[in-house]
Amino acid sequence: MKFMLLIWSNPANWDALTPAEQETLEGDASSEHAALDVALIGSGELVVSAALADPVTTRTVRVRGGVVASTDGPYAEAKEHLVGYYLVDCESLDRATAIAAQIPDARWERVEIRPAMDVAGLEM
Repeated sequence: MKFMLLIWSNPANWDALTPAEQETLEGDASSEHAALDVALIGSGELVVSAALADPVTTRTVRVRGGVVASTDGPYAEAKEHLVGYYLVDCESLDRATAIAAQIPDARWERVEIRPAMDVAGLEM
């Protein structure tokens, strides 16, 4: 089954850290993400992983009545935003949970697990 592991962040939590804590977490997290990628590639479970750019770089697109409207910036004001993801192909939700627990961000933010669906609406 495929699962999307969505990594969320709240800038207020990040801003509450000292610069030294931020630097340590950034360095540790970067090497831990790289190690997790290597491990998941080795086990054949990684489909793709990526970090996402800051929400200020967002473009939101809506189509209403056939008219396309796009705006820069996130659609809604939110305290949390999506900062990255892993798409994994593993045997169960329990295994996806174990993988999510290895994502360094889970120690200070949250990782959401969602089964991936095919176009028929069935879990992949």
